[in-house]
Amino acid sequence: METKPVITCLKTLLIVYSFVFWITGAILLAVGIWGKVMLGPYISLIADNSTNSPYVLIGTGTVIIVFGLFGCFATCRGSPWMLKLYAMFLSLVFLAELVAGISGFVFRHEIKGTFHRTYTDAVLNYNAEDEASRAVDYLQHTLRCCGVYNYTSWFGSVYYPSNGIPASCCINSSDCNPEDLRNATLALNKVYHQGCYERVTSFMETNMAIIAGVTFGIAFSQLIGMLLACCLSRIITANQYEMV
Repeated sequence: METKPVITCLKTLLIVYSFVFWITGAILLAVGIWGKVMLGPYISLIADNSTNSPYVLIGTGTVIIVFGLFGCFATCRGSPWMLKLYAMFLSLVFLAELVAGISGFVFRHEIKGTFHRTYTDAVLNYNAEDEASRAVDYLQHTLRCCGVYNYTSWFGSVYYPSNGIPASCCINSSDCNPEDLRNATLALNKVYHQGCYERVTSFMETNMAIIAGVTFGIAFSQLIGMLLACCLSRIITANQYEMV
């Protein structure tokens, strides 16, 4: 088989791969920006302190976009050292994603424990005004849950003695007045019965296998790019082939 058709085929495959890799970076960048703008207050409920997750996604996405373009340039240029550098970067991305996926799966119970602590603290110190309180309201309204384990979690909060259970717990906001929420007996039929901790942890357990599978699938896809880049670099070097 002639060398030139093989090189052309490998270049085509690597350019397609680099383009897909670039799109992955753009998606991570978009998700990071969206997470920072829209979900900043709510992500804080699963961390003891302010989380840097959106910034990690933004930084990772930006780096992938740059190296995705670099991969396309290196492939079109037919430079062996550039292709080796690209393969080295892909190997680093592979290792980082692999470690992140394994860590997330192994420490999932710690993540649940952290969420339990931070969410319990947010409920007990709820005031309906600060960022954590708005995050609690959003979570309860969106997931249709109330309190940590159930609506009785609110009985120990600083908010309950004066205001009762927050309105975000109401099943039907039009049939839920402040007087009902101050009365534990009447509130029983007005608010959601399932706690938010159970909702969130149940979602995590149900989807952990899917999340892990997607993470490892994306990670191992880097091996394809590494293989293509290394093969192309070796063939170009062996045959002293250059793009004109």
